[in-house]
Amino acid sequence: MIRALESVLISSEDAKTLAKFYREVIGLKQNSEMEMGDRGEKAYEFDLKGTNLVVMDHSGIKGQNPQGARIMFNLEVDDIEKEFARVKKEGVKVIQEVYHVEDYGLIATFEDVDGNYFQLVQIRAN
Repeated sequence: MIRALESVLISSEDAKTLAKFYREVIGLKQNSEMEMGDRGEKAYEFDLKGTNLVVMDHSGIKGQNPQGARIMFNLEVDDIEKEFARVKKEGVKVIQEVYHVEDYGLIATFEDVDGNYFQLVQIRAN
């Protein structure tokens, strides 16, 4: 039986830089930094209400993600207009400005420094 989504892993050629982006530009709180294996590869873990976002070095990854929309993850915010403006002001590439999804809420899509897409979402009040 599957119980939950425990973590989302983002592999990178340069996990240190990607983790710095999520920590310093997006504002996620990093919980840990760990070494993986015997090649000196690193992983950086962010805890998001019980689901971990792990940014990790991977020797099989080279360069930018050519298809950033292939898989995305959502970061829930309280005030999407405020957070959208803050992230945009940081110079993060906007893929889609804030828009409404019926029976869900508001969404804005951005691209990280590796070409991966992520979304800020404000879920509608029930």
